[in-house]
Amino acid sequence: MSVTGLSQIHVTVDDIEEAVAFYRDVLGLRFLFDVPDQNMAFFDVGGIRLYLGKAESPEFASAPLLYFEVDDIDGEHNRLTQSGVEFISEPHRVHQTEQYELWMAFFETPAGHVNALSEQRSV
Repeated sequence: MSVTGLSQIHVTVDDIEEAVAFYRDVLGLRFLFDVPDQNMAFFDVGGIRLYLGKAESPEFASAPLLYFEVDDIDGEHNRLTQSGVEFISEPHRVHQTEQYELWMAFFETPAGHVNALSEQRSV
């Protein structure tokens, strides 16, 4: 037996409504469903389920750094900046090969997590 993929990522948030508004309305992720009595909300990110929720106990608290793939990092950076997203860094090249350049821009969510936009550009 072996691991065959990644099905879900959990991100701890204290304010579910604020988090849903940010990930759905600002980032534009596809909202799947919520479980209001349990402070849980789920999104689809390219076939991987993103689970936002309060941690059941301290050992389940999580703050992963998520890298969101985009087709136009400059355009998305501008759109999100105009929506009030606070960026920690401007779009910049972080790696280059003979085939592509990898560009990233890091930003902070309302819950204080750092996430990134990521674009792979052909050279």
